[in-house]
Amino acid sequence: MASPISANKAELLAIANAVASEKMIDKSIVIEAMEEAIQKAARARFGQENDIRAKLDPVTGDLRLWRVVEVVEEVEDYFKQVDLEQAEKLEPGSTVGDFIVDPLPAMDDLGRIDAQSAKQVIFQKVRDAERERQYEEFKDRAGEVITGVIKSVEFGHVIVNLGRAEGVIRRDQQIPREAARVGERVRALISKVERNNRGPQIFLSRANPDFMRKLFAQEVPEIYDGIIEIKAAARDPGSRAKIGVISHDSSIDPVGACVGMKGSRVQAVVQELQGEKIDIIPWSEDTATFVVNALQPATVSRVVLDEDESRIEVVVPDDQLSLAIGRRGQNVRLASQLTDSQIDIMTEEEASEKRSKEFALRSKMFEEELDVDETLSQLLVAEGFAELEEVAYVQLDELATIEGFDEELAEELQSRAQEALGRQEATHRETRRELGVEDDLAELPHLREEMLVVLGKAGIKTLDDLADLATDELIAKKREAPRRRNNSPDGPPMRRPQREQDKGGVLGAFGLSEEQGNEIIMAARAHWFEDEEEAAPAAPASEAQAEEAADAESSQ
Repeated sequence: MASPISANKAELLAIANAVASEKMIDKSIVIEAMEEAIQKAARARFGQENDIRAKLDPVTGDLRLWRVVEVVEEVEDYFKQVDLEQAEKLEPGSTVGDFIVDPLPAMDDLGRIDAQSAKQVIFQKVRDAERERQYEEFKDRAGEVITGVIKSVEFGHVIVNLGRAEGVIRRDQQIPREAARVGERVRALISKVERNNRGPQIFLSRANPDFMRKLFAQEVPEIYDGIIEIKAAARDPGSRAKIGVISHDSSIDPVGACVGMKGSRVQAVVQELQGEKIDIIPWSEDTATFVVNALQPATVSRVVLDEDESRIEVVVPDDQLSLAIGRRGQNVRLASQLTDSQIDIMTEEEASEKRSKEFALRSKMFEEELDVDETLSQLLVAEGFAELEEVAYVQLDELATIEGFDEELAEELQSRAQEALGRQEATHRETRRELGVEDDLAELPHLREEMLVVLGKAGIKTLDDLADLATDELIAKKREAPRRRNNSPDGPPMRRPQREQDKGGVLGAFGLSEEQGNEIIMAARAHWFEDEEEAAPAAPASEAQAEEAADAESSQ
């Protein structure tokens, strides 16, 4: 770039046009940068203390320089102010408060240092404008697939030239074992765009499930048109993936449309994902049906849903266990991500053994707590009763209609169940007091003695202890990893280490709602506000009373 100071009019305009075209920014920004550079250079020539302005005509290229001074009665800054006498010489008729423009002689040339300084100002201004243009261009394009050329690989991160900007594919967003070669074209998803001091950061991803969704939208016209919808997607990048699809047109098979003639459509996506195997599954509103589809190619015998815990138990034949779990738990892990639920896989034998244990434990509990014989306790469990609360507070008709029961027996069982609950409550109360949990906590809503025992064991013993908690810390449910086994069907169960964010609240096992948790926390904090009101001094009723109080204090 020629020096903007020493260039003639035509050269100045040519430079502005060339820079604006090359950097794809507005010409006015380049003109403004030149004016700022000329101002800086002029201050270096005429004095940094002066308020010097420059104006470059974008049409003719004429350059004007002037110094601005203010008319004042008494001069404090001789570089930026003048008195009335001096102002009359510069511009007759001036008054205090006016600003006078004092023209400066044109600068035909500047020294090498001044010119270099001016260049730096222009470069910085243009660079800032270019960064802002890049951010404005890409900030709303998150979720879009873009093609670029690999520029370099730095510390495992791939830098991609996107034409008007650069993006980065971080190591954890790349497809494992994929070789990145400088100069090759690559497609990736724009995951997010951030603004920082070094310009916009455009983060790209090839491992995100949304990247696979967008590729299918490009290859399958029915998805692009909205006839077929990808309802869920899960990926193990570079290895295997599952997508759940549904058709909004009953005449179109969603799976067949995604596969294409002789697999042409899905193969195009597989090729882009470096051979990643993709299972295309029909999506269903019925969770059990969708889980069965998601675990394909394994055959499922039975599905048991626990909606409160977002947990699903799946029973498979013995010979299908390894297939359902998959290599290193991959199949069940992807199915869990696809259904957004925890899936426990078990064989028919394991399910039968589990049911037998649960049946025996519940029967034993009813037998001991209700003081009934084994036959009666087993009959209650067989009818679906699992807790004492269910027997104590169920409608009397439901108990009386059980085969072999009558109204008198039902009333007796309810009475015994309520007495048993009272005994348990008394035991928990004694334990709670031994732990040092204050009685004030027992007066809070929704808290039972059993919950107070759990709080005491967690070190929460006063109202202040409880009030310091957030709602999530109190009631959030614990989330576990999907159960899986190792490669051997007879191997021991394996679970991944629990992450910090998976840990539940102190009372997460009791199924309290978020609304109930908020009520508990706010009730525990109520005494804070009461203490503040008591501590606030009462204002005097009138100025006379205030004076009397002050006189009384002085006399004392």
